[in-house]
Amino acid sequence: MSRALRVLTAAALLVPLAACGSSDSGDSKPAAKAAGFPYTVTNCGVKTTYDAPPKRAVTMNQHVTEVMLELGLKDRLAGTAYLDDKVLPKYEKAYKSAPVLAKEYPSYEKLLAADPDFVYGGYASAFLAGDGRSRSALAKSGIKSRLNIEGCAERAVTMDDVYREVREVGATFGVRERAEKWVSGAKRELAATAKKSKRAKPVSVFVYDSGDKTAFTAGGRGIGNDIIERAGGRNVFADIDKSFSDASWEKVVERRPDVIMILDYGPTTVAQKKKRLLDDPVLADVPAIKHKRFAVLRLSDVVTGVRAPKAVEKLAAQL
Repeated sequence: MSRALRVLTAAALLVPLAACGSSDSGDSKPAAKAAGFPYTVTNCGVKTTYDAPPKRAVTMNQHVTEVMLELGLKDRLAGTAYLDDKVLPKYEKAYKSAPVLAKEYPSYEKLLAADPDFVYGGYASAFLAGDGRSRSALAKSGIKSRLNIEGCAERAVTMDDVYREVREVGATFGVRERAEKWVSGAKRELAATAKKSKRAKPVSVFVYDSGDKTAFTAGGRGIGNDIIERAGGRNVFADIDKSFSDASWEKVVERRPDVIMILDYGPTTVAQKKKRLLDDPVLADVPAIKHKRFAVLRLSDVVTGVRAPKAVEKLAAQL
């Protein structure tokens, strides 16, 4: 009887111990944090802490969509919007796997319907308060956001800012190694181009985006200016403290560019833009017009995105 009592007592004690063990290995155990998180970043004046990588991102503007695709983040895209031209061929398959929310910017309601936890804008216009898509409005809905560095630049943007953009997006999504690999490759590509494009004297370049009564051109603050300089050129409107701005045709004539770089995008073709410039009697004595010296880059080449290093090579070859 004494031995039987001891066995029963021991068995009774094991029941609560087993229950405790079950509880400790269940839902009450804290979830492991993803490597590199929490991650805090200040972007365009907005400080954000990410406890984990976003899972449902919406990109608005082509160059930020391509940053995401370059970093292998197609599975995190809940939607995209606003292409200036076609995505690069290497991104086409991945791009087609993401829903297109709008040809340009989606309404706030359509944006919310995609159920994003992160919205990534390329230009400041992506977050216009008047359209209801301000970053503060998104934050109130529990949605984090990022604006491309060039969208809030207070100084001249350079290739270092492109590296920073890619690195910060990589850190936000927990793919730092992919971002570093891209940056290393970009630096090698730029170094190789620099060796080929050395000149005793830079070629003067006027960027023609669009415009009739005035010329909409690239100023000195955007990455386009850095691309021109790295390619062996000198932007004749580098003194304009904006990424893009209007300039008078009289100023174009006065500054006598050797080459006109046409930005290719939208419904107006490169051929139509060339004709407009060549047919303008005011420009007849401009060296670039007189000798028909044109270079062409796509608009998505001259913004702060993953095309920028290759744009230097493309422009250097044309100059």
